[in-house]
Amino acid sequence: MCSSEMDEGLHNTVAPCRRPVLYNVLIGLILGFIILTTVCGNVVVCLAVGFDRKLRSLTNCFIVSLAITDLLLGFLVLPFSAINLLYEEWPFGIAFCNIYTSLDVMLCTASILNLFMISLDRYYGVTAPLRYSMLVTPCRVAIAMGIIWVVSLMVSFLPIHLGWNTKDMTVQNQGEDDKKKECKFELNKEYVLVDGLLTFYCPLIIMCIMYYRIFKIAREQAKRINHANYFNAISPSLPTVKEHKATVTLAAVMGAFIICWFPYFTVFTYEGVTDTEVDSTAFLIVLWLGYANSALNPILYAALNRDFRTAYQRLLHCRRVGPVSQELPLSPVHTRRSADRTHLEMQNPHEGKTLTSEIRNGKEKSCVGETMKRNRVGPCTKCINLLSCWSGLCLVKFLPKQSVWIPMCEEPVLEDGEFQKAALQPLAPHDAPNSGFS
Repeated sequence: MCSSEMDEGLHNTVAPCRRPVLYNVLIGLILGFIILTTVCGNVVVCLAVGFDRKLRSLTNCFIVSLAITDLLLGFLVLPFSAINLLYEEWPFGIAFCNIYTSLDVMLCTASILNLFMISLDRYYGVTAPLRYSMLVTPCRVAIAMGIIWVVSLMVSFLPIHLGWNTKDMTVQNQGEDDKKKECKFELNKEYVLVDGLLTFYCPLIIMCIMYYRIFKIAREQAKRINHANYFNAISPSLPTVKEHKATVTLAAVMGAFIICWFPYFTVFTYEGVTDTEVDSTAFLIVLWLGYANSALNPILYAALNRDFRTAYQRLLHCRRVGPVSQELPLSPVHTRRSADRTHLEMQNPHEGKTLTSEIRNGKEKSCVGETMKRNRVGPCTKCINLLSCWSGLCLVKFLPKQSVWIPMCEEPVLEDGEFQKAALQPLAPHDAPNSGFS
């Protein structure tokens, strides 16, 4: 699309034709990146919760609801908004225009209200941790999510399709020429005030108050821990780091929400109250800035959570964690230690037998001392073997099966030097017990 305005000569007629093409390519790349990030990020959140049972909690119900809402926004709204911006016209017809506008308002409102419910959930989790399970119940979570979608429908499909948002109370984009490829969102003062106050300004004020109280409680807890560590001669740097991390997290959450949505609702309210139209370029910038919040939500509300990061790493195969970590390839240090241990076992097979058997809470306790004493007591080896088997049966009775080593017959007798060498020798990865505590 070339500009019809020309300067004094014909030498300027080429530049106006090239600039819109470069402009559209650049804007298309930016919009494509926002759409792709929104879709992929929220898909990963949903898959992480689906595959990791640890994430299936009431607290994460709102995060999943937020991810589904932003995912629907990325599929049903953002592509059409990008086409409308790039082509500077609406090629999908007047009938679909009102549906598209209603979906836009509904999903953006649901996204903001989900953010509000997440802040409310975190507020109760920090300020009333003992009563949290009584305050946040499955029934109340379901009711809250139902309220989110009812309010979103009440400010989107209902007023737009009944004409409550227009000045003459008629349905927008009706009675016009269908060949006119334009999709407008008409506003009146009443609709703007109700929508802006109910879905943004009131939730914003409440969220600021709640996050401020969460921040104060976090600082007080960090100071108490710091004070206790000071008298216990423990380094006070750890609480300071935690306090700084909590501050950065809260600042990122609130900062992203305000930066993304406050400019749009300011322009939205100004247009409806004063009955003036803002420059189209400025309006598109603040509109897509609000859309960008849906791309940031998977990072701010999921990736900053340690359990979600672990699920992301398992899902994307970046790093295996937990019991699966034994499948990792060995580092050169582990490989060298394993080779040295294998060489020692070949030289003295009796020395390589592991006499450390009891594992409780992830710590390895040695039964070598008692076994050595029993082996050195007298020549009656049968009695010694019976005592060893009896002690193994006692361990089976009181300890988990996978965490017990039952001493077998014909246990080797180690000298003092050999005992210290066996006790200090590190276990090779393939010799390590397969317990759930690693």
